[in-house]
Amino acid sequence: MDTGTHLVMGITISGLTFADPTVAASTATATAVIAGVMLGSQAPDIDTVLKLRNNAVYIRHHRGITHSIPAVFIWPTLITLVLLLLLPDANVLHLWLWTFFAVALHVFVDIFNAYGTQALRPFTKKWIALGIINTFDPIIFGLNVIAIMIWAFGADPVITMSILYGTLVIYYIIRTWLHHAVKQAVQNTIPDVKDIYLSPTCYFFQYRVAANSDTHHYVARAYGRSITLLDKFKIEPLPKEELFEVAIQDENLRSFLSFSPIYRFEIRKIKNNLTEVRLIDLRYRSNNRYPFVAVAQIDEHLKVVNSYTGWIFSEEKLRSKLG
Repeated sequence: MDTGTHLVMGITISGLTFADPTVAASTATATAVIAGVMLGSQAPDIDTVLKLRNNAVYIRHHRGITHSIPAVFIWPTLITLVLLLLLPDANVLHLWLWTFFAVALHVFVDIFNAYGTQALRPFTKKWIALGIINTFDPIIFGLNVIAIMIWAFGADPVITMSILYGTLVIYYIIRTWLHHAVKQAVQNTIPDVKDIYLSPTCYFFQYRVAANSDTHHYVARAYGRSITLLDKFKIEPLPKEELFEVAIQDENLRSFLSFSPIYRFEIRKIKNNLTEVRLIDLRYRSNNRYPFVAVAQIDEHLKVVNSYTGWIFSEEKLRSKLG
């Protein structure tokens, strides 16, 4: 989920902690637990700072090791140790458990996005992306904000947040059912389809669809069970030639390939005797464009002179990124 949603969920989890008698009975424990929950709800996304380095590193590692199985236990342990230095009278076990819950919930809800996480590391580096909930879901965000406002006006936090999270469980079940219904509709529309990638949007019934058959990539839009085909591309493996071998060794293209499960490529000659290799992710079609790309420009000596990966919504923007 986005940072704002993780923030409001941290606040609503804080309200839920008062269901714990140990938290409710001790000011020191309550203060430490609320701080732990707020920090734990954000901690896995500390790898966002990688964006300051470059997009390739960010794409390759964001939601990676910081969302892994060991990290789910390491984050609450580190946060608990720090908070105990400030609030030594807090109950250690309850502080750790509630912080662990906040961290684990952060990772859990991220799995439901199309971006996904590497939540099963170190057992596998495979990206787990269920594609059921958009990275920003206005309903989830809105329900959390409403619950916070109700709490702020004096309502019992335990009752309020229990109703909130019960509602969210039902909402996730409905979205999971809808996801499977859309997948079935795609299979009915494209009978030979094998792999289907759904990317939910901010709109409840609307999905972006990318799919593979044995021979073609398909791009479509779904509104409920109504599927509209938008593009169809013949599947072509990356050529086994030196130009492409050089291109895919570039850091930006390697990051793209580690992240994107369905893409096509383009190759063309451009000015200054350069050859441009472009990889295009098919999952995020928007306004007749495919904005998530990786590009490498290679000279006649088979040297990469410019490269970039990330979200590009115009050719002018891409050219400025490539210098």
